[in-house]
Amino acid sequence: MWDIVAILSFLAFIIAIIGTGVSTFKRKSFRKKWLAVAGVAFVLFIVGVANAPPGENIQPPQTVAEKQEEISLPPETADDEEVAQQGTSGQLKAHFLDVGQGDSILIQFPNGQTMLIDAGTSEAGGAVVSYLKKEGINKINYLVATHPHADHIGGMAAVVHALAVERVYMPRVSHTTKSFENLLATIKTKGLKINKAEAGVTIINQDGIKAGFMAPCSLGYDNLNNYSAVVKVQYGSTAFLLTGDAESVSEQEMIASGANLKADVLKIGHHGSKSSTTKGFLSSVSPKYAVISCGRGNSYGHPHQETLDRLKKAGVQVYRTDAQGTVIITSDGKTLTIKTLSSTQKVRAPDTNSKSISDSIKHAYVK
Repeated sequence: MWDIVAILSFLAFIIAIIGTGVSTFKRKSFRKKWLAVAGVAFVLFIVGVANAPPGENIQPPQTVAEKQEEISLPPETADDEEVAQQGTSGQLKAHFLDVGQGDSILIQFPNGQTMLIDAGTSEAGGAVVSYLKKEGINKINYLVATHPHADHIGGMAAVVHALAVERVYMPRVSHTTKSFENLLATIKTKGLKINKAEAGVTIINQDGIKAGFMAPCSLGYDNLNNYSAVVKVQYGSTAFLLTGDAESVSEQEMIASGANLKADVLKIGHHGSKSSTTKGFLSSVSPKYAVISCGRGNSYGHPHQETLDRLKKAGVQVYRTDAQGTVIITSDGKTLTIKTLSSTQKVRAPDTNSKSISDSIKHAYVK
């Protein structure tokens, strides 16, 4: 209340002073009256100011709100500033590495984090590590081993040994190969735990980035390829579906699950084998682009002509590591830019279609 008195008194004081000045040109009898009014107004003004509540001020409400919001923000650390700077580019990069007859995919998220899905054969491990370091990467936030076949996880022990790794994801299945045993031993040595890779598990959901597993949808398969951890990555309105070696059985399960499989880019399953990329699955994904990771002149005939024909009929533009080297697809959240490198690797993978490997599968959980 006293603040209102102070303001009104201040106005009366001003009017009184003006009146006093004007009265000098009039009769002297008015001058005393104006001076008396001015004196009373001045006293009321002083009393009003003295009794005003201490917390009040005359700043505009908008300015006060802006200042409060700014104060409430936590102070940035050096690490936070580095992540913020990395995220300002607003770009997600997917590198489909040329590792010969095998798979390896590097994802660089716009928030500065990284994901590596598979690392080719053991012979390709050194090349994968070199590529990562050339990109300035010394830490993998999310490491995904799609399934235990050597052409996917053979080089992963070298990656875990050479770089810092934050989280490891693997499907719940083991294998008796030396490559798989080496990987588990290296993971244990680094003190890392293995997180399950299965449909419904979320990897990341922040900063406009979503990544999670679409498959495997079941716990038991006759073919190790169908245990493949299938990852969907979405940034803005663009999406990538990365399928490992998932074949028709897994593809049908993904369709039946009702999950949103739509993606702009499809990493073709099992190196372009006719056992994957069925017509129904291709229709569900409806990709604009496809990437096939395979080795030049491989003994399996990958990619099979049947797969290439299905992709052509669907109007999908195909990129191949055996023909164009490493394929790099950049997303700004709305559009995609595709670049290919001219190098090719001639690393051969073991025969993953042989009966002996299928018979050696152990349907056990990775602890």
